[in-house]
Amino acid sequence: MRTEQDGSRTPGRQPSRVRFEHAEAVVAMTRLAAGPDPVRAVLDTLARRSTAAALIGVDGTLLAVHPGRDPLDRAVLGAAARAVPELHGRGTPAAVRGGSGAPTVHLVALGAGERNDGADCDPDGGTEPAPWLAVVDPVDPLPGDLLADAARVLGLCWRLERSERARRRVAAGDVRSREAVLHLLMVGDVAPARRIAAALRPHLPNLVRVCVVECAPRRRGEAAGQVTRALGGRAWVVPCPVRSRHLIALVPAPDRAGPRGAGDADALGRLVTGRVPGTRIGVSEPVPLRRTAAGYEQAFHALAVARNGPDGHCRFDRATELRALLGAAGQDWARTLLAPCLSYRPARRIDPDGQELLATLGSWLAFDGAAHRHLRIHRNTLAARLALLRDRLGLDLSRISDQSVAWLALHLLGSAATPEDVPEAPPVVGGGADGAFGQGAAAGSRWMGLDRLLATPALCLWARGQLAPLEAGGTPVGLVTVRAWLRAEARLPDTAAALGVSVSAVRKRLGRAEQALGRSLLRGPSARHALWLALRTLDATADAGLVDDPAGWPPA
Repeated sequence: MRTEQDGSRTPGRQPSRVRFEHAEAVVAMTRLAAGPDPVRAVLDTLARRSTAAALIGVDGTLLAVHPGRDPLDRAVLGAAARAVPELHGRGTPAAVRGGSGAPTVHLVALGAGERNDGADCDPDGGTEPAPWLAVVDPVDPLPGDLLADAARVLGLCWRLERSERARRRVAAGDVRSREAVLHLLMVGDVAPARRIAAALRPHLPNLVRVCVVECAPRRRGEAAGQVTRALGGRAWVVPCPVRSRHLIALVPAPDRAGPRGAGDADALGRLVTGRVPGTRIGVSEPVPLRRTAAGYEQAFHALAVARNGPDGHCRFDRATELRALLGAAGQDWARTLLAPCLSYRPARRIDPDGQELLATLGSWLAFDGAAHRHLRIHRNTLAARLALLRDRLGLDLSRISDQSVAWLALHLLGSAATPEDVPEAPPVVGGGADGAFGQGAAAGSRWMGLDRLLATPALCLWARGQLAPLEAGGTPVGLVTVRAWLRAEARLPDTAAALGVSVSAVRKRLGRAEQALGRSLLRGPSARHALWLALRTLDATADAGLVDDPAGWPPA
């Protein structure tokens, strides 16, 4: 293609010299195409040899303007922009406007002569024709062939940038879809999670280990790749929507429990921590998909141990679960406590129903103020849901005591209950009990007989097992600190004041308690609810006459 001003015919310049400059310019633009922001770089190069270089859409919209050496009259580009729709409609690949004392504007269609005349498909199925290049008053007259080559390079750069934006949109959509699957699993909705996962791949296995991988935010992609490659693409890996340093991986677990499954988990931990510096991994026990939330909590507790361990990875050490100890009586108690929520029917269809409220409650107990990021809702929406939960359940969810009661009910109920099989119960409105482990009549009524449920020899043994690691070395400092911390509603300054030590000392003591317990305390999901229940159990069993006064336990 040649325009009217062809540099090969410029007087005083040898054709060989022109061809050399032409080749040199094309090579320079090709190098720019491989660098960052190639469209801007190529336009800047053309602008330095002219008054201005611009991209104009086929509808006449100015997409980008790069001023050159001389001041630019915007009216010149305006006239060129008005000419582009007409040229595009006629199928003209290039034109020159102006001259005779007016600024000359060279117009070239990007990708002219290519298939579909530069029309590309969008992800939504539409088409968008490539824009036009406009070069105003070249200071050194540009050969028509060089403008055509520049248009081809610029068209390629434009397509690459557009493809990269489309790729990022697809990747962001994939991440959001995987987050949706994880959210459904966390609230126990396995069937819809399986349907979405079947389209995204891989399929969700029946039994999984939940892994929480902690690394620098910029290394999350690298760590995700290592997990995926190590398991042959069978792992379901999702960036944590709440914590920017965390990845959550659902790893297929063997159908039969045994040392082989534990060895696979340890091998995965060694592989990822060895290849991605600064990585720590916590791994849960094998759990069914409907218990993904419990597996995540286990993995998070294991991660608290892995942070200070020599290997950088840790498996959750199974202890007897409350679900097994409390059995059917525990599920009946949980249904009664949560009945006002499970039977709740919102006045408007757009408002959350009982199941959504319980999902909000579980997220609040796990992530505290960051629950809105996990649920993808506004902070004000979260506050409104918590207020509705307080009114329906009669629990003050800002207090450790009521949080622990709600945590136990959700833990016992799991995904077993539906609104059709729960008893009707009126909401009970009231505040928290006096003291962290108070046993007033109001608390017993509001908590639907929690103390009667806990006052059993089996629960007493469970409670002592939970607290025993705090007494390692024969000193009660760990238990005293944890008890004071829970009484202070997990507030470090109040705990420090109660113990007569500094805040940093309390933080160090709780850090040592985390290592002793093998559970996370200072970050949610925290073991504080289980520890509160353990202390409450000892109080309840003492009042029932099953054990001695727990204030003297453990013996010095």
